[in-house]
Amino acid sequence: MEMMSAMWLTIALLLPHSGLSAPRLQDIDICRMDNAKLLHQIQVLENKLELGRLLLKDLRENNYHSVKSKYYKSNLAKSRAEDVQIPPTSGNLIVHDQDCSAVFERGMKQSGYYQVQPSPQSQPFTVYCDMSDGGGWTVIQRRSNGKVSFNRNWQEYKEGFGLFKNRNDEHWLGNDHIYHLLKDREMSLKIDLMDWNGNTRYAIYDSFRIGSEEDKYKLWLGYYSGNAGDALDGGSNFAEQWSASLKGMPFSTVDNDNDRFMKGNCASENKCGWWFNRCHTANLNGLYYKNGNYTGQFDNGIVWSTWHGLWYSLKFTTMKIRHPSFLNAGSGDGMNV
Repeated sequence: MEMMSAMWLTIALLLPHSGLSAPRLQDIDICRMDNAKLLHQIQVLENKLELGRLLLKDLRENNYHSVKSKYYKSNLAKSRAEDVQIPPTSGNLIVHDQDCSAVFERGMKQSGYYQVQPSPQSQPFTVYCDMSDGGGWTVIQRRSNGKVSFNRNWQEYKEGFGLFKNRNDEHWLGNDHIYHLLKDREMSLKIDLMDWNGNTRYAIYDSFRIGSEEDKYKLWLGYYSGNAGDALDGGSNFAEQWSASLKGMPFSTVDNDNDRFMKGNCASENKCGWWFNRCHTANLNGLYYKNGNYTGQFDNGIVWSTWHGLWYSLKFTTMKIRHPSFLNAGSGDGMNV
């Protein structure tokens, strides 16, 4: 009898746990759920961090309140970055566009500043998208007024510098940003030029890429077309091509000399960073001489020699890239000046 009672007691104790409770999740499923929650929290925090960074930059670079203290005003001005003005973004901070071609295809047809992210591994950054001339152009360089000094060191050319606020602000996008935009994708380069009489020319290279920093951002160019002349390849003279073609040349700055000029530093003579040989027949980052013609010890202006020679400094230049599939949409006659 006692044995029978014990058996029924055992059955009664086991019944609530038999077939009534939910099946237990496997450890791998629990890990995946926790990982998804953490990834979501990280994304939320990254968005808040990006928003905070933009707000802080906006507050530092703009006077929203009147301050009576002259000492405070003078020291506030000194503490600002020299000329970097990153425009605040609006709406969703999550960036899906790899470049301005993707922005254009998404239906954003107005020229202006947009955030792009070439790959999930790279950080988003601000670019000017030129939606004229067929649309989808990502601007990597612009010269228009001489307000921004292009006499910068290696680190500054790597990270980028200049003004990123108004349509014609001068800037260099940054060699790292340019490298990520070009990495693992085919891109064409278009260069728009204007002289001091309002005349315009252009040059298109059907493929364009640069190496990584470890490769000194070495320049590679495809076939040329246009009406400005192939100055990046040294023009039509064979002797000049040998000493001035920029194809395959590494990038140089005043503090990182990688040119083929053994007796000097092309970047130091030209007071800018650029792809130099011995030294150049084209240099769009040179000194901004007003009124075109200039004289001096070195031909260090904003030069495109196959159009105006080495001793004429151009008024406006822009370098911009996009996928070759856009070329049939229109090119060669549109300059968003």
